[in-house]
Amino acid sequence: MYQNYKNVELVKPSGLELKDRLVGVQRVTKVTKGGRAFGFSAIVVVGDENGVVGQGLGKSKEVASAIAKAVEDAKKNLVRIPLNKKTIPHEQKGKYGGARVLLMPAAAGTGVIAGGAIRAVLESVGIHDVLSKNQGSSNPHNVVKATFDALLQLRSAETVAKQRGISLDKVFKG
Repeated sequence: MYQNYKNVELVKPSGLELKDRLVGVQRVTKVTKGGRAFGFSAIVVVGDENGVVGQGLGKSKEVASAIAKAVEDAKKNLVRIPLNKKTIPHEQKGKYGGARVLLMPAAAGTGVIAGGAIRAVLESVGIHDVLSKNQGSSNPHNVVKATFDALLQLRSAETVAKQRGISLDKVFKG
């Protein structure tokens, strides 16, 4: 899932105190010759609120088992996100399908300025001060994946310095 990104650090769920947030539950219908068959699809975000986050999708005939499957899936997809104190290191755009997400760092005390699905992801990561804008699709599945796209593209100043082969001072002075 994360093979298109550089610098992605996958994390094992053991030893972490993960909190799960339910982003949404959708009722889905399959029309068969015997009538309609109803099921549920749940999208969940889990994180330790300290830079580790994962997202998962679960499908089942019952809501509770769909959520349980989504939590298990999310624990298999944990990644570490670089943070700068309680915000993000730099502005970043993410996209997935028709959803576009813009994340911008904010001053301390600003809070999480984000809607529904984006808020769930950012709070699970442990980001406390950030501005965001959701453009295009508001489908929660695509918005969560677009937010992950933006977060996985973030690079800390140390990573940038290492990639360029220069000192940390030169990164900031240009």
